[in-house]
Formats: sequence, structure tokens, C-alpha cells
Amino acid sequence: MNEVNLPKLLVIDDSELIHRLLRSRLQNERIQLHSASSSREGLLMARDLKPDVILLDIDMPDLDGFEVIARLKADPDTQDIAVIFVSAANEAGNMVRGLDLGAVDFIAKPFEIVELKARLRSALRVQHLVRMLAQKAQIDGLSGLWNRSYFDQRLNAEFAESVRYNKPLTLILADIDGFKATNDQFGHLFGDIVIERFANILSSGRVSDIACRYGGEEFAIILPQTTLSEALEVTERYRAQFAAVTWPQHSGLSITASFGVCDTESSEAPPTPKSLITSADNAMYVAKQNGRNRVERYMSKVQST
Repeated sequence: MNEVNLPKLLVIDDSELIHRLLRSRLQNERIQLHSASSSREGLLMARDLKPDVILLDIDMPDLDGFEVIARLKADPDTQDIAVIFVSAANEAGNMVRGLDLGAVDFIAKPFEIVELKARLRSALRVQHLVRMLAQKAQIDGLSGLWNRSYFDQRLNAEFAESVRYNKPLTLILADIDGFKATNDQFGHLFGDIVIERFANILSSGRVSDIACRYGGEEFAIILPQTTLSEALEVTERYRAQFAAVTWPQHSGLSITASFGVCDTESSEAPPTPKSLITSADNAMYVAKQNGRNRVERYMSKVQST
């Protein structure tokens, strides 16, 4: 497994001795180990790193572990992180309170390293299964692409990332031309084949791009860290690939798609995820009006005058 893809463990503890011990004893485990020596630092790192598991000391001087887990669970960006409480005070009350607040496990100090490793592995297995189930629920059954629910969630996240780090973000909306007529003439089974083929083309692009089925015969592709000019090149490749597809079931049949492209800099003001969708949709509508089987970029009234 690539180092980047290793599960992440964040240790929040004010004891440097604990951090040194864990670095030494966990060095052969297949994890990325990160350390925070204060609760506030740990909360910031949790948002940035989004670790799989947090090992959290209850007895912290700035914010105790109960307050930390309450804040983690109240934040949509960190609420799904598995938290294992660690405490020198092995009291039933602490354990019950921690579990009620959302911790997945509790370990008493001083801990046996073999027990700690076993509990970490268990928490990581559970996280992996939870992710797999969540991912399955966000995949469109016909196209195999991400569904609309995932698109909405991911666009919001990528937009926030774009604003926070001043990185470009571009959105493509695509619609299969004349799809209803194709369905009516050749049947829904063939319509499904068309959707599957178009989805295969959209998912064969760059690894960083997020292709989703937006609804019906409409699709959306989120392009993080991609300028408008780069996105237009990518989109033109999609258009040409789909237009070149041959359909053995129906010799001579040509099916095309229209595309609208917009980035955060040129979308309707003020730029928001919603305005980005609206702008890309408007561009796609222009592509339809201008003859279909084309790529159009969004042009605001200010830009076009």
C-alpha cells in the first residue's frame, strides 16, 4: 500500500513520553502516525488530516477529552472519525461518559502495547467497513458513477477547499442529446446501454476528476485544481470520444452529448456551489441551442458585452 493511502492515526496527548513510546512501538504498523500535544492543536489537525482513528487522552490541560470529542462529533468534517479514549483514571464513569459521547473504545493507562495494537486494528477494520457501506450507498446503480447525493456533498467540500487555499475549481455538466427520442425509438434497454457507455467515457478521464450521474441523462464532473482552459480541453475529449462511438445494434446511429463548463472565477456572482451549477447549466443550455454536440463555457452578461 502506498504511504499516502495508509490509514491515519492521530494521537492527542500532552505527554511527550506517550508520543515517543507510540512512535517507537507502532513504527512497524501499516499506519501514518500524527501527534498533537494539545487539544486545540488536535482539533485543528483532525479537520486538516481527517484521520481514520484518534487516540485521545481524557486528562488534557486546555480542553479535556470529553469536550474535544463533543466538538469532533458536532463538526460534519470530523464527526465520523473513530475515537479511542485513553485515561490514567480507570473509572467506570469515565468509560460510560466517553462511550455515550461517541467514542468507539476505551483504554486505561498504562496500556499494554499488544492490547493497544489489537484495539487499533479493530477500530480501523470497522472504519473500513463503514466506509465501504457508505460508498456503496453513494454509487449510481446503472452508470457505476457517484450519485447526486455524493455530488452535492463533494462539490460543497471541493468548493470550500478552493476558497480556503485559493485553488481553481471547474464544473462540467453534460446531457446526452435527444435521449428521450432514442429511448422511445430503440427501447429503454438500449437507453441503459447508452448511459453506461457515456459513463465509461466520463470515468476514464483523469484520476483527480469526480464523475457523477446528476440525474436521468445528465452528468456532472467536478475538476479540482483545474483551470477553465484545462477543463475545456478535457471536455472536448469527452465530447469527441462519445460522438465517435459506434452502436453495432443500430448501424449508422450517432449519439452525441452537449457540455457546459464553468469555473469559480467566471460563475455567477457571488460564487457558491449553487451558482457554479447554475452557470454550468446555462452554458450547457447554450450548447443545446447552438446545435448540440458541442462544448460551451459560461459567459456572464458582463463578459459577453
